[in-house]
Formats: sequence, C-alpha cells, structure tokens
Amino acid sequence: MIILAIVSLSALAGCNGPAGGGKHLPGGRELLTVDFEEGESLTYKFVCRREIDIYWDPTGKASKGGKAASDKSTESLELVMVYKPVEVDPYGLTTIEATCGSVKVQRSKRTGASGGRKDAVEYAEGKSFKLTVGPAGKIDDYSELDKLLKEMGEKAFRPNTDRGRIKEPDMIGDFVSTQWFLWDSVSSVPNAVEGVAVGDSWESQLSVPSPIVMRKARDVTYTVGEVRESEEGLLAVIDSNYTLAESVPTSWPVPYSGRFQMSGTFGFLGGYKILSLEGQGQELFNIDAGRTEQYNQRYDLVLDSSIPLGIDATPRISIKQTITAQLLMLP
Repeated sequence: MIILAIVSLSALAGCNGPAGGGKHLPGGRELLTVDFEEGESLTYKFVCRREIDIYWDPTGKASKGGKAASDKSTESLELVMVYKPVEVDPYGLTTIEATCGSVKVQRSKRTGASGGRKDAVEYAEGKSFKLTVGPAGKIDDYSELDKLLKEMGEKAFRPNTDRGRIKEPDMIGDFVSTQWFLWDSVSSVPNAVEGVAVGDSWESQLSVPSPIVMRKARDVTYTVGEVRESEEGLLAVIDSNYTLAESVPTSWPVPYSGRFQMSGTFGFLGGYKILSLEGQGQELFNIDAGRTEQYNQRYDLVLDSSIPLGIDATPRISIKQTITAQLLMLP
C-alpha cells in the first residue's frame, strides 16, 4: 500500500506507469512517492547542532590587534524516531504513529539557572503522537504533535513564578524542524503527477531553529541535481538552497504562550536584527522504495543585537546550524 504524492489518485494509484515502467515516466521523469507498508516501521536518527559566536565588540577596537574576540558555545540535539504506519489508505488518509525513542541535548556551557535540569525537549522521550497524512504525501493532521510541543513548551519554564514567568533555553524549535516538515521536499512538488527530472526546481518554506525566541522562516528552493543507481534502489539527489523569508505561515506551531522573560545570554540581549541567512542542503530520496535515505541542511545566520540599560554596544551573533537525518532501520 502506498501514500501517493500525486494530484490525481485515479490516474496513478496502484498503477505500474507507462509500459510497466512503475515510477519511471517517459522523458527521464520520475514519480516521487512516500511509501509505507502497514505494520512496517522506519527508524531515523536526527541530529541538530549549532555553533554560536557572540562578538561583544564586532569592531575589535577593545581587543589587542584590533581583532574581534568572540564568546563561543555549542548545543546539539540527538533524536531517534520510529515511524509506524497503523492505518494505510492509498486513496485517502493514512495514520502514522511516531515514537520518540531517545532524545538527548548537550551544551558546551551551562545556560540560565537550569543547573541539572534536563532540556524541555527531552521530556518527549518515550512519547508518541499520530500524524494523518493525505494522498499527496502532505501531513494533514498535526494535532497530536502540536499537543506534545505545547507540553514541552510548559516544561521550559521555571516552576517558581515569584519573579514572573522565566523560560530556560531549550531546543524545541529543532524538534519542530525535524518533525513538522517531514517529507517537505516531496509533498511540495507542484504538478506531482507529471514527475520530476534532473534540473527541475520548486519552492517551499522551512523553519529557522535558533537559541533565540523568534518566528522566522527559510525560503527553500529544491532542485533535482541527479538521479543515480544504488544497491537499495534509484536515488534522486535533491539539492536545496536557503534564504531568509519575509513572513512565516500562521499555521506553524507556537510552543509558548503569554508573556515571559528568557533566562541566560539571549534573555539579557535584545533588539535582534537579522543581517543575513544563507545555506544549502541535500537529500537522498529512494525513488523505488519511496523514502528518504538521508538529508543534511546547513545555514549561517548572522544577527545584530543590543544591550539594555542604555549601554552603547551592538553585539553581533553568528550561528552555524546543521540539521541531519539518517535512516537507521529498514523495514
């Protein structure tokens, strides 16, 4: 049974394509579908990592030799997810149960007053949520995922509210980037019934996880760089290019609500202004098996900020973000 990423199910569902060609269409075009077999699970490992540099004096005037010194730190999220289709309908909606097998956050520096407390995103370990996916390969129902994100969001706040609501640093945004946008490269293909060929490009949007609380998006352009053989099947190499989007879709999740203050360095700084966002990525999509084998996304985000209390300084923040996925277990 297959979740077909097409517009016209009646034309393609269950067919073998022209002259028995399956997903391989005339003119070197390939039909991209996201395929599941009921009861057969797929396991992926996601890794989100960022390197953060804060240049308190970007001009370098206050340092010897006139070079800007930076305050460096890193943080990473390792996430293992198991996706089990529990109800497959190639002509309608398919239900997939996603289970967080393990969730681990590491930071090079202690942040805020969290001490030994675990990152809010780590509360997802062992939790499951269901996704309802339509015949075009696009997620139709995120309600259970959204509920879990809000539960994690509550865990990000200190229990003591004597000084108001204070939120500790967390990597919930990185979790969102890996789960909310599953199969985005395939589900965003326009005129999917016509398939894709080497050189074809199309556009979509992805989130911008960062250590700062802000709602920003990446405009992404996907391009089929090549189609090549592998032992597991024919692979589409899908390249991606990222730039800063002007707006964010209102349907994207918001883990937090109400007024609050963020602890740590990024609560102390303010007046954030994004100067640039640039990046690239690549995905290996198995056309024959109908699944992502792996992907990597990388972007550089540069911002200016300000220091409160009337201090005349404009610290510059450089963030190098990496998001990867790797298929661990085959059905």
